[in-house]
Amino acid sequence: MDEKCNIAKKAEADSEKSEKKSSGQPENLLTRLNQQYPSLSKGQKRLADFITGHYDKAVFMTAAKLGAQADVSESTTVRFAMQLGYAGFPEFHRALEELVMTKLNSIQRMQMTYGRVPQGEILGTVLQSDIDKIKMTMEEVSAESFEKAVDMILGARTIYIVGIRSCAPLASFLGFYLHMVFNDVRLVQTSSASEIFEQMIRIGEEDVMIGISFPRYSLRTQKALEFASRRHAKVITITDSIHSPINAWSSCSLIAKSDMAAIVDSLVAPLSLINALVVALCMRRQETVVDTLETMEEIWDEYQVYSSDEITKV
Repeated sequence: MDEKCNIAKKAEADSEKSEKKSSGQPENLLTRLNQQYPSLSKGQKRLADFITGHYDKAVFMTAAKLGAQADVSESTTVRFAMQLGYAGFPEFHRALEELVMTKLNSIQRMQMTYGRVPQGEILGTVLQSDIDKIKMTMEEVSAESFEKAVDMILGARTIYIVGIRSCAPLASFLGFYLHMVFNDVRLVQTSSASEIFEQMIRIGEEDVMIGISFPRYSLRTQKALEFASRRHAKVITITDSIHSPINAWSSCSLIAKSDMAAIVDSLVAPLSLINALVVALCMRRQETVVDTLETMEEIWDEYQVYSSDEITKV
């Protein structure tokens, strides 16, 4: 028991040391601005000053509008982005979005997004946004990474799943269906950081840890994945960007787009990706799944888990 506690305490202490490193990754844009600031022209310094102080406003601006704020031309803004090391303004703008995702609180995100949408257009706006996220996910998710994740899960001795706060339903959904396919699936509960490590105390190189995290990224999820990686387990991450801090410990990353700025996190695309992952695993284990479903159907009938088509009077 003492050994288990010591391991958990050591893992938590190591995680605290690396916390700044992992959480600092999305701030790469600010790092570039600080490093290159002395070499910038006067106009570019005005751009840097505006972005540093008002990134929550700059994220909604085009190159022309951003330039107008700093009293420089659109071409100067584009050159500024390239001088920072980005291929162009679109890539610079994506880095700005990633910065905003980690910096804004829920109230600010709601005000920035839905404060600009008329009440009568909310339904269509939200549904269209979810459609767009699925389309973007289809374009960006790697088929090679997807197949690698399937193989890693199929070859695992034990499958651990962690998802916290708004990601908890995704983790629960994945765990529910993986239980139909595999013998040993463990949904890591997250009431405290120390309990997370205690539930993972036997994780090793034959196991797989699936971590799910979207902005605002959970530090507990990051600590759990770091612990799994240090114990040489394979780590699969389901997140929104290659720059996500949980990818620091990932053996395989699956990218699904989520809403950048909303009080209710849009997790439609991540759920679709998880659904595809479950289907792929079921297809590779068809006989096991069929046997499991047949057994479960008998249990459901015997214990009347689901209602029948006809209402029976008692």
